[in-house]
Amino acid sequence: MAVNTIPVQSTLQMVVQTGTSANGDPVLRTRSYRNVKTDALDADVYDVGQALAGLQIHPLNVIQRLNEMDLVAGV
Repeated sequence: MAVNTIPVQSTLQMVVQTGTSANGDPVLRTRSYRNVKTDALDADVYDVGQALAGLQIHPLNVIQRLNEMDLVAGV
């Protein structure tokens, strides 16, 4: 049986370093921006993440995109 996907939601996540622990390990926090258009290109989402990173006081660690999909049985 074939399975098709239907895009439901996309989220831009930025992981930033907010400090260091007593052991010297980085303390990371995630900033999430929901309701990204599901058909937006990955390069465009990345560019927006870079632009938002420039507005942060904390250094950027990584940009992530989470896509949620519904799985439906196809014919």
